[in-house]
Amino acid sequence: MRAGEVSEVSQDYLKAIWSAQEWGGTPMTATELANRFGTTKANATEVLKRLDDLGLIVRVPYRPPVLTAEGQAIALSMVRRHRLLETFLVESLGYGWDEVHDEAEILEHAASDRLVDRIDAFLGRPRSDPHGDPIPDPDGQIQSHDSSLLLAEAAPGSYEVIRVSDADPTVLAHLAEVGVRPGAHVEVADAGIAAVPVEVDGRSIEIDRTVASAVYLTAT
Repeated sequence: MRAGEVSEVSQDYLKAIWSAQEWGGTPMTATELANRFGTTKANATEVLKRLDDLGLIVRVPYRPPVLTAEGQAIALSMVRRHRLLETFLVESLGYGWDEVHDEAEILEHAASDRLVDRIDAFLGRPRSDPHGDPIPDPDGQIQSHDSSLLLAEAAPGSYEVIRVSDADPTVLAHLAEVGVRPGAHVEVADAGIAAVPVEVDGRSIEIDRTVASAVYLTAT
């Protein structure tokens, strides 16, 4: 089964279930999925039942749903579409990295696999999107993130920014202003209580701890 053979709602649920754990998060429950999509738990449960009937997830009472191999393949196909579209919007159409998430959420359902592959080739087959999230290849293979840690939890030392969560456009806009993007090198000083003191490109700044929770690092 391909992504285009299931409903847009099913595509969204499969992608959300997969994405929740990509960077070390916990599996999403029916209640959390309902909150994510602004619906009731009963409606979310009905969607999960349909996905279970299609063989795309496994439902176990009182436990979060688990993707089957087929469900994961569709989820990764949607992730690939979303991240390539975000990259195209930033690199080719001049969007800011804080503007593309909602646009890509809409476009990913209309884009065919052929169009997505053409965009991939046009962009030179990028390995990650503007936020540092890796882009699955056409076979669904994706880079692992075993060595990542949050800036809010980092001990003093030297790091490279590898990803910034795109959950909050305001956070993205602020971090762009202070130069905290994927590929930036930061020096973390002694951790503060409300803010994290860092040095970015020779400039000393303090990043609010809530904002720092959106920044993923790897030690250098």
